[in-house]
Amino acid sequence: MKKFASLFLATVVTAAVLTGCGSQGTLPSTGSSSSTPSSSSSEAPSVASSSAAESRPGYPDENGNAEGRLGDTMHTYFFDYTVNSAYLCDEYEGHTPAEGNEILVADVTIKNTVTSSIPMYDTDFQIQWNDDADDAFGFPITLELDDVLNDEMLPGEYELSIGKTINGLLVYEVPAGNKDFSISYLEMFDDDTTGDVFFVYFSAEKQ
Repeated sequence: MKKFASLFLATVVTAAVLTGCGSQGTLPSTGSSSSTPSSSSSEAPSVASSSAAESRPGYPDENGNAEGRLGDTMHTYFFDYTVNSAYLCDEYEGHTPAEGNEILVADVTIKNTVTSSIPMYDTDFQIQWNDDADDAFGFPITLELDDVLNDEMLPGEYELSIGKTINGLLVYEVPAGNKDFSISYLEMFDDDTTGDVFFVYFSAEKQ
């Protein structure tokens, strides 16, 4: 579970297997969460999480790395988010994954904690799995679909008003045979800089 790649960056942050991750960039004073997707990327060294991050789940350590588990609230610059639960299945709402893949469904709660409405994208949240391959990560299936499959899924793009909380499902395709995953978020700002990076680690069972 080492690869972090953002649709919105020309850089990649590499996470240590099942322990933590590294962040490239500093946290500016203002900004917004996301912008136009970018497909190019480059690799950066991994940095293990510190004991400070481990003692305060959901809060970044001095290196800008935060981690948590299912049920932990992650405290980003723009919003709090919690991965409540996750499971694997063979298909979801009629969507069948590519051969060799399974569906991972994660229930997520997000709350706006800043003083303005913020644009949100389900692709803000990347999935990683326990594999050393360079492409061991993915994005929600809405990236390839025209629309969500039901009202329970988080929209591909939406606005989160001041103080508003939204709950919904993130649906991913992942290689079959994996059970250990993480869902990550990297802070993005209007000046094209990045802030802290957040990882929620969990195991998912087949339903």
